[in-house]
Amino acid sequence: MLLDKSKILAADDKPTVRVDVPEWGGHVFVRTMSAGERDNYEAEIYDLSKGGKANDAKSMMANARARLLVRTLVDEEGNRLFEDSDMEALGAKSGLVVDKVFTVARKVNGLSEADVDELVGNSNSGPTGKRSSKSANA
Repeated sequence: MLLDKSKILAADDKPTVRVDVPEWGGHVFVRTMSAGERDNYEAEIYDLSKGGKANDAKSMMANARARLLVRTLVDEEGNRLFEDSDMEALGAKSGLVVDKVFTVARKVNGLSEADVDELVGNSNSGPTGKRSSKSANA
């Protein structure tokens, strides 16, 4: 079937995944970012790791997981739970728990480890082009 503009724009193509987090006393929802949100996220990381000052890059790396989670954790209606300004507070939570939720957010948003490494300058490899929208329960 040939798609037209209205069908493309009407498609529900941003899955949300429930993640059980007993350490926090319940569950969260992780959503897929829009193309524009992902571009902004990647541009921010790239700018800090490539063009920013060394201190900026260290600051970005200190909250790399929280930087993604503040953008992708949502309530049942799809509203963000956190503002960008909450990144440090979320980054202060348990590294094991944040990493568990980050792993799901990374997968839901098609960010492989190689993609993340490339964005933060830890790898010379190119983008993988892999996308995943499978449900994941950590």
